This record gives sequence, structure tokens and C-alpha cells, in this order.
Amino acid sequence: MDAESSIETRTDREDVLSLVKDTVRQSKLLFGTEFGAPSSFQDELFKSEKLAYKRNLEFWMREQDVKSKKLHISPSGDSKSLVLASQLGSSQSALTQFTTQSLASIKVPAQPSIQALEKIEGVPKASQSAARAAQASMVKRTLADQVKPDWHAPWKLMRVINGHLGWVRCVDVEPGNQWFCTGAGDRTIKIWDLASGTLRLTLTGHVGTVRGLAVSPRHPYLFSCGEDKMVKCWDLETNKVIRHYHGHLSGVYALKIHPTLDVLVTAGRDAVARVWDMRTRQNIHVLAGHKSTITSLAVQEFDPQVVTGSMDSHIKLWDLAAGKTMTTLTHHKKTVRSLCLHPDEFTFASGASDNIKRWKFPEGAFMGNFSGHNAIVNTLSINSDNVLFSGADNGSMCFWDWKSGHKYQEMQTIAQPGSLESEAGIFASTFDKTGLRLITCEADKSIKIYKQDESATPETHPGLPWQRYGRPRI
Repeated sequence: MDAESSIETRTDREDVLSLVKDTVRQSKLLFGTEFGAPSSFQDELFKSEKLAYKRNLEFWMREQDVKSKKLHISPSGDSKSLVLASQLGSSQSALTQFTTQSLASIKVPAQPSIQALEKIEGVPKASQSAARAAQASMVKRTLADQVKPDWHAPWKLMRVINGHLGWVRCVDVEPGNQWFCTGAGDRTIKIWDLASGTLRLTLTGHVGTVRGLAVSPRHPYLFSCGEDKMVKCWDLETNKVIRHYHGHLSGVYALKIHPTLDVLVTAGRDAVARVWDMRTRQNIHVLAGHKSTITSLAVQEFDPQVVTGSMDSHIKLWDLAAGKTMTTLTHHKKTVRSLCLHPDEFTFASGASDNIKRWKFPEGAFMGNFSGHNAIVNTLSINSDNVLFSGADNGSMCFWDWKSGHKYQEMQTIAQPGSLESEAGIFASTFDKTGLRLITCEADKSIKIYKQDESATPETHPGLPWQRYGRPRI
């Protein structure tokens, strides 16, 4: 009985030991990464060889420094450079030979990084500086591959149009490029002839500032929205309102038409974007997710079909079919006041007081910054010639090359006589359908039209200098 009981005890003990081993193995697999990997046997094996290599390298470099101080340099200019170059070449070849032989005899598992070299005690400063120099050369090679900006003719003021009695807040150009419309703080919508700048028509009906306009490319309709919570559809054949879209709880600040569907998207102070059926006036989707006022809006044919920018400094890309957020971009630190889509590329730009950023669809990948417009950017516009325009709250205007992000021209708008200096602000802008005219809406109640200088050449108007090695900020 005693033998049988001892056998059973031994068997139970072995079972417990095997169970403990299995538990420890599983714990290492599950939680080993949280506590850090233990030092490997290979590191211990090569520790002495690494230390010997470092000591030999230090001793050899000190010896070379002593020898270099004793070098004789000839007084003549040419021979001096030749002697110095030969001495440097011989020392570098000797260093290469020494390090090659040493590395051949010592098998190091991997090349440590600069941070690792700084943490290891006993590594000479020369090795750290050499690693930093190598990294700097890699950065320079990357910056050298930057896109060289294309030359663009400078823009100049062509025409000033007066007629509104309040701040001009929005603008849109008719698809036929014959006229354009503007909305202002005087609660009116005015339609202007693009070629001559004369007033064609004035539409009244809003009881608050008109903040958004959009001309339909497929119907004779004009859509408008304002701070009176109203979204209106105007029939341009009868010049009357034929539809109202009710649903917003506060002022409506942005309005866009879908390029292929009979869908209207509006957004405003109630922090949601609403998708409307143009004909039935039904609210199809309520795109909720922003925490503050939506100030800017962009709509395109392909997913993400709706892009919104808000005072919560976030940009959201929306799936129109599902009515849900696809991506949220949190790079901006200030209110996103403007969005603009590139007419030819699958990219877009966003403007805020901290920076102007360029993004890539469909995932919303960050492509770079347009740094240099140090103001509250209210509006962005881009044409097919890759010219990006940015207008700010203080009246400053910048023109950028889209490909390289280079600011090639900077201007300051001039307030009209009788206006205050503080009224030199730009609220909205757009290029016409040809991209040859720029229309700006300003705080001095005027509309200004700009065009490119046809007589300018790269020699006469080179523009602002391009900083080749300027590193873009994130």
C-alpha cells in the first residue's frame, strides 16, 4: 500500500509540474510583450566582443588624431589642398580597412540606431556624430526630391462691383459661365453678368443673412440658405421660390448640390449635415457626429461623397449611402472654415487659422501643408491650372502652387472708400468655370474680380522665392 501511495503521489506531483509549466508558457505568450522581452543569450555572448571592439576603435581614433596634428601642410594654395586631400583620403581608407577587418571578425546581429548608441555607455562621440550625419544626408536626399513649383502668372485686380448693402458672404457661378450670384447680409441675392459686371436681378425672400448659394447644373434652379434657418429653391424661369426645406434647428451656413444625384446637402449651426431629396423635400439623412457648428461643406460624385468641416476642428468624411462617418481627420487645431475639392485630382484642401492642409481621397491621407498664410483663412478656391487661392479675415490673399505647396504671390485687398480698415476681410471666393477669373466676396460690401497678368513672364515676374529645403510642418 505504501508503494502504491508513493507512486500516486509522484504521479500527481508530475502532473502539477507539467500544469505549472504549461501555465507559465501560456502566460509568457499572452503577457510577455507587456513586461518586455528578457535579454537574449546572443547579447550576452557578444557583449565582451563588442566591448573589445569599442576599446580598439577608441584607441585607434585617438592615435589618428595625434598623427593628424603632426601633419605638414605646404604654404602654396594648390599644393596645400592636394596634400590635405591626400592625407584625408589615406586616413579614410585606413579607417575603412580597420573597420572592415574588425567587423569581419565580430558578428554583430544588427546595426543599432542613434538612440540606442546614445544609451549605450562607452560608445565614442565620433560614432554618434557619424550616425547623425548619415541620417541628415538621408533627410537632405528626401528633401531634394521635392517637386519644383511651376511658374504661374501673377494675379491683379480687374473689376470692383458694388451693390450690396451688407457683408457679401457667398458666391456661385452658373454652369454656362454667363453670370454669377452673390448673397449678403442685406438678406438679398443678386445676379451679376460675369463679362460686364452689371446687375441683372435681385431676389428677396430671406429674413436673415444669406450664407450659401448653389446653382443646379441640371435644372433651372438656384438654392439658397441663410441664418434664418431657411433653405429655399428658386425657379430661375419665374424668379420665385418653389420649395422650402424645413428641418434645421438653427442658422444654415453651407449648402452644396450633388454633381450627379438630385440631392441637396446643407449644414449649419445645429452641428449636423442634412441630406435632402431635391424634388420631394424629404430629409433623407441626418449626418450627426460633429460637436460644434459645421462651417464648411464639400460634395463629390465618388465616396466619400460628403466632406464636412466644423468649429470642433475636425473634418469628417461621410458614406452617403449609409449615412455614417467613414473617417474623422483631427490634424487641425482650430476651426475648419473652408474646404475645396480639386477639379481634376481626387484630393482636397482644408483651411483654418492654424494651417492650410492638403488631403488625399478616399482614406483622407494627409499630403502636406501650405504654410505661410498667418491669418484666419475664411475661403479656399482652386482651378484646373493648380492654382490655390486662400483669403483671410484680415484681407490678406495668397496664391499657391498646388503640386509643390509653394506660395508664389501674396496680396492685400484694399477696402473701398468710406469703409473701415477692419472691413478689409474676405468671406468667400470662387474661380469661374474657365479658371481665368477669380471672384471674391468681401466685408466692405464689394465684389472683386481678379485676372492673371497676360504680359507677365518668368523673367519679369519670378514671384516669391522658393525654399527648396524648407521642411513642411505637420
